[in-house]
Amino acid sequence: MSTTQSERLRELLAPLVSARELDLEEIEVTTAGKRRVLRIVVDSDAGVELDECAEVSRAVSEKLDETDAMGGAPYVLEVTSPGADRPLTEHRHYVRATGRLIKAQLTEGGELVARIVAVDDEGLDLEVPGLKGRKPTSRRLAFGEIAKARVEIEFNRKAAEKTAGAAAEAADVTDESQEEA
Repeated sequence: MSTTQSERLRELLAPLVSARELDLEEIEVTTAGKRRVLRIVVDSDAGVELDECAEVSRAVSEKLDETDAMGGAPYVLEVTSPGADRPLTEHRHYVRATGRLIKAQLTEGGELVARIVAVDDEGLDLEVPGLKGRKPTSRRLAFGEIAKARVEIEFNRKAAEKTAGAAAEAADVTDESQEEA
């Protein structure tokens, strides 16, 4: 997609998306056989529901029908939310990933896997998991130190949190029974 077309589509569609309190993350036009695919990626701090994607799709379709932004050739419109493996490139992406495990490629080489604890204008406060039974450690990482980053998918995170919560509850019960004795 040409920069001019991309800019024109962004200018045309950004108000429609922001009116629904969503962020316009990406606009992509690709060729699929004789047709083109216009993929619009939207997101928000609270995530994006399927119904919101449908509303945006209808509004965008109407707006594109009113203009010649896509030209006369046929196209398929897709409105979606970002995938779980999308790169973290904007400050808001890191804020939305607070509490999640990320893998960061560092500008000075190497990589770091850690959980985002907090985000501010300068960088991230992280908890680096301990290896081989060691306790996690804290680390500060400035945005300038990050070459690229993505959220790491955790399939058993909830199970680990439940186990930790059950252990904490058991400790509380033990403490209470010892106080009563």
